[in-house]
Amino acid sequence: MQAIEFDKELIRRYDLSGPRYTSYPTAVQFHERFAAEQYREAARRSNEGEEPRPLSLYVHIPFCATVCFYCACNKVVTRNRDRAVPYLENLYRELRMQGELFDASRSVNQLHWGGGTPTFLNPEQMAELMTVISRHFNLRDDDQGEYSIEIDPREADEHTIELLRELGFNRISLGVQDFEPRVQAAVNRIQSEEQTFAVMEAARSCGFRSINMDLIYGLPFQTEMTFARTLEKIISARPDRLSVFNYAHLPERFKPQRRIHAADLPSPARKLAILQTSIRMLSEAGYVYIGMDHFASPDDELTIAQRQRQLYRNFQGYSTHADCDLIGTGITSIGSVADTYGQNVRTLQAYDERIGADRVPVFRGIRLNRDDQIRRHVIKELICHFSLDFPEVEAAFEIEFGRYFRSELERLKMMRKDGLIDLNSDGIQVLPRGRLLIRNVCMVFDRYLGGQQEARYSKVI
Repeated sequence: MQAIEFDKELIRRYDLSGPRYTSYPTAVQFHERFAAEQYREAARRSNEGEEPRPLSLYVHIPFCATVCFYCACNKVVTRNRDRAVPYLENLYRELRMQGELFDASRSVNQLHWGGGTPTFLNPEQMAELMTVISRHFNLRDDDQGEYSIEIDPREADEHTIELLRELGFNRISLGVQDFEPRVQAAVNRIQSEEQTFAVMEAARSCGFRSINMDLIYGLPFQTEMTFARTLEKIISARPDRLSVFNYAHLPERFKPQRRIHAADLPSPARKLAILQTSIRMLSEAGYVYIGMDHFASPDDELTIAQRQRQLYRNFQGYSTHADCDLIGTGITSIGSVADTYGQNVRTLQAYDERIGADRVPVFRGIRLNRDDQIRRHVIKELICHFSLDFPEVEAAFEIEFGRYFRSELERLKMMRKDGLIDLNSDGIQVLPRGRLLIRNVCMVFDRYLGGQQEARYSKVI
């Protein structure tokens, strides 16, 4: 089921710009008519029922001590560690406000600290933050939740990792990108192999259940040979998961990228060759292609969830917890509560103003209508499981699939002709040559896509 067929000509022809579908509708459709009041109402609806859904909690720590030129995340670059103090005070107040909106019995089955660099915080601040979270939310104490944190190995050592495990984290994601010195210099991320693997070994020694490593292809001066050298070192360390992201050069949108010279970037043909080499090496090493940029070992929870058709996709990527309402805290974070998406304000100043006024800092979002919910389900099934069962959709939403999606099915015929999918009266099966182009298949069902695709989204490959 996880086989990939690499067809360069087909990839070139379908290499359009499009969403990554961490949500549907995507954030492009969020609007400011949905704000704090509508979010509170969504939280109220989510508490209804005899057994309300468990919770997933995301905490955004925006600070970084240095800027990585490729980065497109919402961040605050500063070496002044004191800047975290007022932010944490506001974050604690938001956690209190958010906690009051949700039934106290609802278990937090998934917790994620992201950034920025969460370990920008000192040990005392990290411990205090976890204490505040536990004060306002029902954290699990059995180590069975999916509690993860993003780590910059330059901002952590074995003592940091020991503390994080004591605080309850059991999954860790390490930023690597590339070990080649020339590439690191070009993107302003100097990080030694020794630092990286020391943190990884510390995580193993402390009993972290899953270790992920992030790589990026398409950075300045990368070639198939140089990236293969990095991959060989990573594979020999046997992380449980790998994310191999495509660098999207969008300097008009992300200011740090203007310091990357376009002439130094690998050509589209070379990027494809790097990707092909990466897929071959990871497949030969026994990793399973989960989808998009993600690979995992055969016994990893992501792989198991995909086999059992329980995989989910949210703003943190692929997840094993499809049954949770997601609460986003901190600047720019996005939550998914009941039938809505809500996003917090993006700047420290706006966050300070909202929290100072004792207001939940959600400033925009969207409530999904019935069509949104149907299409979200269809896209989720395709992007997580590479297949779609028409009778299942018909039973879940009381529609006739062929009539409801008549125009979409007509558009899919070309993909069937090109060998991307198998399409019949019962459903869609994404074939090996179509799996790298799963975003294209999903885009057929996106009714919001329009003429601004190129400017809004990255290339699918």
